[in-house]
Amino acid sequence: MTPSGITYSVQPGWAEPPADPAPALQGGIRCDVAVVGGGYAGMAAALRLAERGVDIVLLEDGHCGKGASSRNAGQLTGAPAGDPEMLSALYPRRFPRLVHLAEGAVRFTEELMARLDTDCEYRPTGNIGAAVSKGQLRKARRKTRILKKAGADAEFGDARDLGLPDSFLGGVHERAGGLLNPGAFALGIREALLRSGARVFERTPVRAVDPQGARVVVRTAGGHVRAERVVLATNAYSRALAATPSRLAAPVFVSLVETEPIGPGRLEATGWTSGAGIATQHNLMESYRPTPRGTVVFGVRRLQPGRGAVREREPGAAVVTDLVRGFHARFPSLRGIAPQQAWGGWVALTPSWLPVAGEAARNVFYMIGCNGHGLAQAPYLGTLLADRIAGDETHEDLAAVWRKRPSFAPSPVFNAPALRAVWAVDRLADRLNGTGHAGPGK
Repeated sequence: MTPSGITYSVQPGWAEPPADPAPALQGGIRCDVAVVGGGYAGMAAALRLAERGVDIVLLEDGHCGKGASSRNAGQLTGAPAGDPEMLSALYPRRFPRLVHLAEGAVRFTEELMARLDTDCEYRPTGNIGAAVSKGQLRKARRKTRILKKAGADAEFGDARDLGLPDSFLGGVHERAGGLLNPGAFALGIREALLRSGARVFERTPVRAVDPQGARVVVRTAGGHVRAERVVLATNAYSRALAATPSRLAAPVFVSLVETEPIGPGRLEATGWTSGAGIATQHNLMESYRPTPRGTVVFGVRRLQPGRGAVREREPGAAVVTDLVRGFHARFPSLRGIAPQQAWGGWVALTPSWLPVAGEAARNVFYMIGCNGHGLAQAPYLGTLLADRIAGDETHEDLAAVWRKRPSFAPSPVFNAPALRAVWAVDRLADRLNGTGHAGPGK
């Protein structure tokens, strides 16, 4: 049964678009560094370069913060993306450095929020990798040992210890990070950038990035920029530019749903006393978080790969129905709470599930800090790359993800049949464990 009364939107539920978009680029200009992309990574890179006195131009197709920067769930997490068991096995020497980067990214983002003095509704609750079955509980225990061995601030506990809803058995509490309004955060960075002296052009789609000797020409719909260096901060939109390394990342659409306001005390009555963000231990996680407006935002669970050019879209009704079914299964006492709105956004998934950065061609740099963890890692990596371009030694956290050659292997996972199969395995496991049933008629 498809839930009724839901507003489907291409705009996020966190913040309205700015009423004063910057002008589009017309004609030709010159600068020291041009940044392509106005998400967290691009804005943070441009802001740092402007603060260091670099003549900087930022080009954004829509308005800064329009993409996943303002459409994510707002869970600031200090753990690496991907499965720690797999990552620690594949990268045993590198894994502790990745954990250091992830927690350093959280600290940086917290400091950035404070420095910008933007009301992001931040609550440093940490986030919980929660288990809905005994198998997931064992997985959470193993994950805790691996993270702690690598230096992470993580703790294993049962549901009562961690203040989890009664339908969860326990999990791993990743103490770094918490919950915030990502739309307010994105607009806060944008406002700082517009005040910084950087030249920002919105509504300016980039058509090509052409290295030409010691300079790079960035061609747009209405003009061009001649720059000494270019930063590609295009994340899920990277396929649109030939200058991007082949197979750098796959665009995947992630959907979110927000409930209507829930009466005072009802969330605490479910056992969710911690108020921390939740991500389940499924292969494709389910995420849940409370908001200051008394609602719950939940999502992921089902991913949809992009084909060809990435375009704005609304979540599909079937995906939203599945998300609501999962919400009812995890919060059976809230079955009477109606879903109110649904939105989504494109994120970039790399073949390694790790953030990456490097030089695509002479004087053309790139970075991707997403894989679902871009809220912390994208602005951090953007800032570290800016410092490198400005002449600093490469920071150890940037070095941990730096690629000497822009060569990437294809991923067999980020296609529609594979992602449907992973979702089906999760739902089969739910049924076998008795954790996926939402009650009669669901």
